[in-house]
Amino acid sequence: MTHPSVVGIDLGTTFSLAAYVENGRPVVVRDVKGVALIPSAISFHDDGTVLVGTAARDRALSDPEHTIFSVKRLMGRTLKDLERELKLIPHQIVEREMEGGRKVLRVDIAGHEHTPEELSALILAEVRKRAGNPTKAVITVPAYFDDSQRQATRDAGRIAGLDVLRIVNEPTAAALAYGLDRRGSGTIVVYDLGGGTFDCSILSLSEGVFKVLSTKGDTFLGGDDFDRAIMGVVVKEMGVDLDGAARDPELLQHLRDAAERCKIALSSAESADLVVDLSKSLRERPALLPRYQRTFTRTEFEALIGPYIDRSIDQCRSALRDAGLTIAGVDEVVLVGGSTRIPYVRQRVTEFFKKTPHTDLNPDEVVALGAAVQADILTSGRRDLLLLDVVPLSLGLETLGGVVDKVIHRNTTVPCRATTRYTTAADNQTAILINIYQGERELTRDCRFLGTFKLSGIPPMPAQFAQVDVTFLVDQNGLLTVSATEHRSGAQARVTVQPAHGLTGDEVEALVAESIDNARADFTARRLIELRNKAETDLRHTEKALALAGDRLEARQKEAIAAATVELRSATAGTDLPTLQRAIDVFSEVTNPLAHLVMNEVLRKTLGGTAADALGEKM
Repeated sequence: MTHPSVVGIDLGTTFSLAAYVENGRPVVVRDVKGVALIPSAISFHDDGTVLVGTAARDRALSDPEHTIFSVKRLMGRTLKDLERELKLIPHQIVEREMEGGRKVLRVDIAGHEHTPEELSALILAEVRKRAGNPTKAVITVPAYFDDSQRQATRDAGRIAGLDVLRIVNEPTAAALAYGLDRRGSGTIVVYDLGGGTFDCSILSLSEGVFKVLSTKGDTFLGGDDFDRAIMGVVVKEMGVDLDGAARDPELLQHLRDAAERCKIALSSAESADLVVDLSKSLRERPALLPRYQRTFTRTEFEALIGPYIDRSIDQCRSALRDAGLTIAGVDEVVLVGGSTRIPYVRQRVTEFFKKTPHTDLNPDEVVALGAAVQADILTSGRRDLLLLDVVPLSLGLETLGGVVDKVIHRNTTVPCRATTRYTTAADNQTAILINIYQGERELTRDCRFLGTFKLSGIPPMPAQFAQVDVTFLVDQNGLLTVSATEHRSGAQARVTVQPAHGLTGDEVEALVAESIDNARADFTARRLIELRNKAETDLRHTEKALALAGDRLEARQKEAIAAATVELRSATAGTDLPTLQRAIDVFSEVTNPLAHLVMNEVLRKTLGGTAADALGEKM
């Protein structure tokens, strides 16, 4: 076979594969038997041997404690993110705190700990080996992967010895594979339901520019969940619970394998037998029969997975709304991912979008084919095409009082850059701690902390004199870099954000939904914090001004300022916005004469006279 120097790789939850462009057309890499798919499975032997792919998958039933699947679900995650997953993972998952407070997930297999990046790198290395050891690659990820998950994927590629040219969203790659970039113009929906994740992306094409208008997704929705729905029925009838099965890795693997076989069979038949055969097991299970068998009908299966498909359709509806489109505005629908082979999935998508989706290409291969097209574009320049993806969730930083100031808003086209100017809150402040958050709510307590860095070396100066520009840059891979510069001193600092933890799909959706449901309360809370900050600043400046020029005020002016100060402090301690706003306005009005005296004093020292004198000299 041809040994390409650059490939496109679909690193999947269930299967992974590579493709390359030959004679202008994308071609999937296959083994000598013509098989393209490499199971995303890894098995470790006691003697140090590591099996990846089909050999590892075949060993799963006999040695489940040393074999791991669905590593993609662990990428960029923390232990808390995996709460509902742990009972279905027959391995101990631990979390180690690294330098700087960053948490790293590790999988304990036979007493040895492995990070998800290391495990994914083993899969990528096997894909690379089958492709003839290329040195460069474009790797795809779900559109809704956050910054942490994208960075983890890039790291896995690097560990596998690949120069990762680009991280590309799977829906965009699928549209490229279908050649939809050559249709001229139009709006394309990509419905991507794989083994572990779901994405719905709305893309527009115009004059060679592929732009993602919106993307919605769930990183915990896919074929694995369909398997678990079947497993739920089986364990109930067998008289065990999933928690008990999780403590029995061999039983869990038998259940998973039987459920997957049944699911696949029901895509082409109206009924299928599910068999769990424990007769050859070395472990005794007195409470269980050695062989369990029952028949599932397609109707029964569709009822089990119906709620999951409903969730995917809800995401499609939200994606259309975010893009400002109706169903009538959609020109093409593309199905991606092995789970879209299920007839019920195709039926529901067709009913919702009111048009027959593209299913010509193998849904397991279409993403890799598109990644190969993108890899060819990047390295050969043979096609004039620009890919523009979006930021899936807003990015911002913490300001005084725990408020999140959004710098880049969700569904902003990437690559993108935005700069906002800030200042210091206290006198003689020589450093600023910049905390970075992700989410749609107004306060940090309701958003997800991504990372932090410190800008030091700011010269001592009065509060609000420093001018600090903070820049957020999201590159074409969706990875975030934050930098800060103080203008007077030239002090600089920057960080490529490696989030302390990732986002679950449910949490992302909850953040967006909560931002709508709690909008009024959020903005009220934010406004209260901002007004309190202003009040404290005004009081502090007035105290300094009184020390500088208070002796030149009339008695009635001093009395008015004293009374307004008491009123403002009282209002600041309360939660009534109108009362606080009125107190600030009154305080500003009665301190105006003092402000003029201070200005005159500054001008007198600077120009050698009063403000009136200075103006008179210029006339």
